[in-house]
Amino acid sequence: MNILPREHQIAAISALTEGCSIRSTERLTSIHRDTIMRLGVRVGEGCRRLHDAMFRNLHVDLIEVDEIWSYVGKKQKRLTTADGEDKGDQYIFTALDAISKAILSYEVGKRTMETTQTFIYDLRHRITNVPQISTDAFPAYEQAIEYAFGDDCHYGQIVKKYVGEPPVNAARRYSPGVVVGVSKRRVRGFPVGMNVSTSYVERSNLTMRMQSRRLTRLTNGFSKKLENHKAAIALFVAHYNFCRVHESLRVTPAMQLGVTDHIWTIGELVDAAVNGELPNTPPSRQVGGFWVIDGGLS
Repeated sequence: MNILPREHQIAAISALTEGCSIRSTERLTSIHRDTIMRLGVRVGEGCRRLHDAMFRNLHVDLIEVDEIWSYVGKKQKRLTTADGEDKGDQYIFTALDAISKAILSYEVGKRTMETTQTFIYDLRHRITNVPQISTDAFPAYEQAIEYAFGDDCHYGQIVKKYVGEPPVNAARRYSPGVVVGVSKRRVRGFPVGMNVSTSYVERSNLTMRMQSRRLTRLTNGFSKKLENHKAAIALFVAHYNFCRVHESLRVTPAMQLGVTDHIWTIGELVDAAVNGELPNTPPSRQVGGFWVIDGGLS
């Protein structure tokens, strides 16, 4: 079996994380598109495991939650009964630390109560303190946060009123509607009103669309398989947290949060995702409930 050299892997992943499509990455690197696809899935799945291991036992004060629309295979209106749940709309739920700007948790799935609960429960298992949580008025958040956090959070909603409500479905519009009114609502605990906001997580949604070709509207770069879509999102999250210097912080979100002590290179990210080799790790210490032995996760 042929193994793609490490420097070629780094070149391909670097292009993908900068928003290049599979075919443009093929032209830039002279690597066949099928090889790039398989590499992206492999590294993406490794990034998911890396995030799960590293982003645990976190102390976070302000969390903003939102979801971004995407689709797999075809638009929702073109689905048939034979397509199944893997096709059509696939929303990307993200929870952002408003201070470090790190993506704490994410989930890809339908915009349903079930997906929302899975996402919020995953977030709950990563947080050790009692945070303040902000969301929009999507009804599923309220019940999911009640079940997952109970009284161990301060929860507020920001409710925006748009021109022409009820709003047009996200799959049919390409820019946000005009906001004509904003109100804030206390749901649980005692959230600080001035901190009830989703501005930072909405800005991170823009970064996600810019950095992943699969999310660029009005192109044919969308994901054709859900497995590949999830791997691409996992790769974006890992690159965003560990490698991409935030313009306001001047460090990476993972550094600001205290998960790592330096800016990771793409090579370090690939090594960690594929081989479980964490960069500059002491011989034996515990990270997020996992033991790190000789630079690897166990």
